Parts: sequence; structure tokens; C-alpha cells
Amino acid sequence: MLLLCLTATALAKPLYRYRNAEGNVVVDYQVPVELISGGYEVLNNEGMVIKVVPRALTPEERAIENAENEREREARAEQERLRKWDESLMLRYSTVDDIEDARRRALGDLQIRMSILKGNRRALKQKVENYQTQAANMERSGMAVDVERLRAIEILQSEIASTERDIKDREREIEELETAYDADIERFEMLRDVVELRQTLRSTR
Repeated sequence: MLLLCLTATALAKPLYRYRNAEGNVVVDYQVPVELISGGYEVLNNEGMVIKVVPRALTPEERAIENAENEREREARAEQERLRKWDESLMLRYSTVDDIEDARRRALGDLQIRMSILKGNRRALKQKVENYQTQAANMERSGMAVDVERLRAIEILQSEIASTERDIKDREREIEELETAYDADIERFEMLRDVVELRQTLRSTR
């Protein structure tokens, strides 16, 4: 019985097929540690392959594989982005006119904010001019310009600079908004054409 058990255990032990340092195929009960990176096959007691362990990739191959994986990831992300975009367009709009109306509303809000900022800038500049006129009159009269007045001019000029930055930000928002709505219209028209084409094809069958 013991002999039979030992024989069964030996038969159940998997075999490994690999290539040695000379490139010859070897079948053995283990793979030398230094050859594991070259890959090997695991065989059952009938000699059938039950598992394949590929060889380790070289740094160059790994870099290529990583680049391919990254391209596939980016492609999947882009596909998902387009899917969500299409879904959003079809849910929000029924016609191109709907998109144009949404654009006018969005631009109208930004333009109101822009008008307010420009009005604030004009008011600040007027205050600076008033203070500067007062300071010039004081100097012509031989009086020293008080520190508070100079400080007020400095603060106002800082507020003007900040307001001008805000104006530039709003201008950039308007430009980006125009671009986004142009893209929405182009995409919506493409989707509409696809839907119409499908309907035409179905009607001709």
C-alpha cells in the first residue's frame, strides 16, 4: 500500500517543460531558478499542458506594453466621454435652436457680470484720478501730499488690477463657452444625421 501511495504521489506531481541555457527543451520536476524568467509550461501526468507561464518581458518590451495599455485606457476613456456627451445632448436638447437658446442665456449672464466689472473699473479709475488731481493741486500749492491719500491711491490701483484680472477671466470664460456650444451644436447635428440615416435604412427594408 505504501508503495502504491508513493507511486501515485509521484505520478500526480506536475512536470515542467522549459528551455535550458543551450536552448534545448527539458522536461523535469522543477525549473532552475535562473531559468524561470525564460518562461515554462506545466504538464500533468499525461503530458498535457495545464498552464503556461510566459517569459519575463525585457525593459523595452515592458515599456511598449505599458504604452499600449495607456493608449487603450485613453481610448476607453474617450469613448466613455463621448457616450456621456451624446447622452447629455439628447436629454437636454431637441433641436439646434434649443442649444442656441441655452447659449444666449449663458452668454447673457456672463456679459452682465462683465458689464458690472467694467463699471466697477471705471468707478475705481475715476476715484484714482480724483485723488491724483487732489495730490497734484496740493503739490502745486507747496503742500505735502498726506500719507492717507497716497495709500488710498495705492489701494485703488490694486483693486483696479484685481478687477482687470477678473475681466480677463470672464473674457476667457466667454470664449470657452462659445467654443463649447459650437462643439455641442456640431455633435448634436452629427447625432441627428445618424438617427435620420438609421430611420431611412429601416424604412427601406
